[in-house]
Amino acid sequence: MESIGKALIIAGLFIAIIGVLLVFFEKLPLGLGKLPGDIYIKRDNFVFYFPIATSILISIVLSLIFIIISRFTK
Repeated sequence: MESIGKALIIAGLFIAIIGVLLVFFEKLPLGLGKLPGDIYIKRDNFVFYFPIATSILISIVLSLIFIIISRFTK
């Protein structure tokens, strides 16, 4: 149970840091949300945005973070 507690504390701190960064930065850094693989369609009365590349990049980064956390909590 102790390792689960440590992992939850680390995950909570990570989420809090991300929250603070989102509050203080109006635009996301490093062009996130405007990567080449993101789909953006704008018509007269319609806007469609689907951030495929951004989602994949965030998934990879989070996976690496969780792998690192799991190695330290063993």
